[in-house]
Amino acid sequence: MKTLIAEDDVTSRLLLQELLKSYGPSHVAVNGKEAVEAALMAMEAGEPYDLICLDIMMPEMDGQEALRKIREHEKTREILSSNAAKIVMTTALDDIKNIKTAFDGLCDGYLNKPIHKTHLLEELRELKLIP
Repeated sequence: MKTLIAEDDVTSRLLLQELLKSYGPSHVAVNGKEAVEAALMAMEAGEPYDLICLDIMMPEMDGQEALRKIREHEKTREILSSNAAKIVMTTALDDIKNIKTAFDGLCDGYLNKPIHKTHLLEELRELKLIP
């Protein structure tokens, strides 16, 4: 499973890398703009990400906007939803507005921080990324 972790907080980024390391390579982005660029480069290389973990509150471009842009790039490239990256929002924001916005933007999951290993693995199983 190839993963992109978009997270500006170093502690959260390291935690996700540690939790996901046994499932395959992970790359990091420190803001939404970098996340969109990394996702686009992976698509163009024919090696898209299987999983993208997006924090909502990031500098330069927030996770909600990054989610919209990544989904736009997939649509432009005619990547079917069944082949699209699974995008999980990882955030401290658990208000209904942010949750609704994320799912309206076609995220696949939503995990509140602090991220717990059991919740993350449960989400990955539901998304059929791990057995």
